[in-house]
Amino acid sequence: MILCFATNNQYKIQEVAQLLGDNFKIVSLQEIGCHEELKEEQSTIEGNSLQKAKYVFERYHVPCFTDDSGLEIEALAGEPGVHSAYYSGSRDFDANIQLVLHKLGGITQRKAHFKTVITLITADTQQQFTGLLPGSIIQEKKGTNGFGYDPIFVPDGHAKTLAQLTLQEKNKISHRSQAVKALINFLATTNR
Repeated sequence: MILCFATNNQYKIQEVAQLLGDNFKIVSLQEIGCHEELKEEQSTIEGNSLQKAKYVFERYHVPCFTDDSGLEIEALAGEPGVHSAYYSGSRDFDANIQLVLHKLGGITQRKAHFKTVITLITADTQQQFTGLLPGSIIQEKKGTNGFGYDPIFVPDGHAKTLAQLTLQEKNKISHRSQAVKALINFLATTNR
């Protein structure tokens, strides 16, 4: 089955393609001829995910799924949340990380979680799948794998940041992998 993963983020495509395996051919936005930046104008992660999926399905008529993810930090009242990608005003991962660390300066309660919401739209269905990864924010960056806030996030039950884990280790626990697994289970039961 061919599915468009409505992103051009090669890290995400690689991560999700590995999880989906050989039953699905994942194509990017570029591969379906979509070269514009998908708008994220909603106030929630769920809303942004749905907005992007609807746009791609209605404009390009291909079965697709989109994800929207965010880091939600308890001590910051859920920030950066829906604004995670542009928290510092740009898509600069280092600037976003520095702003989080600055805002958490002097705060000892550093509980947080990553959240991913995947929206699937095909001719027959519209569904959302959520994955949560609880953990905490450390005081300085560690590790070079992954992307985004991975270097400052230690998942519960682990001693390493997401950026210190291999892609295989991360995929076993990540918020995105949880949402993708729910997507896969749904597709497996509906495509029999």
